[in-house]
Amino acid sequence: MVERPYVGAGLVLYDAMEGTHRPVPHHRHLSARGALKRAPALAPDRLAGAMLYYDAQVDDARYALTVARTAAAHRAVIATRVSAVGVLRGPDGIRVTGARVRDEESGREISVAAEAVVVCAGVWTDLVHELAGVRAGYQVRMSKGVHIVVPREAVQADTGMILRTDKSVLFFIPWGERWIVGTTDTDWSGDRAEPAPTEEDVEYILLAANRVLARPLTRADVIAVYAGLRPLVAASGGNGSKPTTKLSREHVVDVPVPGLASIAGGKFTTYRLMARDVVDAAVADFGRDVPASVTDRVPLLGADGLAAAAPAAGRLAEDYGVTLGCVEHLLSRYGTLAEEVLSLTRADPSLARPLAVGHPYLRAEVAYAVTHEDALHVEDVLMRRTRLFIESADSGTGAAAEVSSIMGRLLGWNRRKRAAETRRYLELVAAEQTVPAAAANPAYLEPELALAASAAAG
Repeated sequence: MVERPYVGAGLVLYDAMEGTHRPVPHHRHLSARGALKRAPALAPDRLAGAMLYYDAQVDDARYALTVARTAAAHRAVIATRVSAVGVLRGPDGIRVTGARVRDEESGREISVAAEAVVVCAGVWTDLVHELAGVRAGYQVRMSKGVHIVVPREAVQADTGMILRTDKSVLFFIPWGERWIVGTTDTDWSGDRAEPAPTEEDVEYILLAANRVLARPLTRADVIAVYAGLRPLVAASGGNGSKPTTKLSREHVVDVPVPGLASIAGGKFTTYRLMARDVVDAAVADFGRDVPASVTDRVPLLGADGLAAAAPAAGRLAEDYGVTLGCVEHLLSRYGTLAEEVLSLTRADPSLARPLAVGHPYLRAEVAYAVTHEDALHVEDVLMRRTRLFIESADSGTGAAAEVSSIMGRLLGWNRRKRAAETRRYLELVAAEQTVPAAAANPAYLEPELALAASAAAG
């Protein structure tokens, strides 16, 4: 009960920050009985009361892809599967004038000239600084976060839930026909590309969840486990003893040498502010006027006109001969670009069929991933363009051959290449299953209610 005034004060501030044009209602307090009506899954003897508030959800992989496509629409050049292997220097040997990059598909290296280079590499930031031979004014600390995915019927609730744990907070996030439950917050010093969940991580989440659930979750309920790394800014002086839970999530911008700006820390919800700050730093010494940032006025692709498109979903379904649910699914993932996906079914009606039984994804989404989103491999589709890797009990293996076939027709793959792509995906899944993990790193999809519940002391 001591925490309720504290959490309530935080939600008052949360409401105030949204200003007068609120897209969602204000928070309100609930009695234990009121909380149980919305979340019968909670154990009554552990519940002192709750606060109801509203938040939003987003699929982070699709969002990142949409940001890149929006940049491309404004004449940015996007290169995927490309690694930085060095920096270029000017005649003075100090100013950074570009980067040396390697195409990981072909192995070819090329030099890219630039007036300024920005390092925004997350947990790889320190490695890029070392590559460039510079010492930035901060260091990045890696914090591993693990979530589990369980069926929707495993937790009886009509709302998401956020509960306090001994070390952090526990989220029950509704995600389609699943729940995402987590997270952990622990130091990580292993492979940055493969943060591995452990059985201890899973048990920690299950134990924390079962402290407040009337019907305990078991290991058998876990469909998938995934892990990601948070790039936290280390304390000044590189104090390695400070636990990651105490490090700031605020971003830091540094210009260690002329022509090179670097940013780390921050969080998803402030990415536009972060981008503005680091670009401002990168152009500060250009010696000429540079237009001010307009990011606060630039909508993402698919966002402009969405308010008008949603009410017209029924007409779109009728035009393309698909269900209303199908159109609503596409609108939630692509916004007003949903019709671009559906238009692919005109030439090939088979693309209007579901990709996997029991899941909303269409075969057209595979084709669209190739034609509009530069997918090159089966895992690009099953892990990031869709989330069958963690949403399906077979980790998407049942759809791998179909995905390879659709991609192959568009990319000119012969039979051997298609078989190799399918095999590559199956081997990847098998390798991931050597640990209880599927490191696909999803986030959240669409607005839902969120219930912040306060557990009784003891």
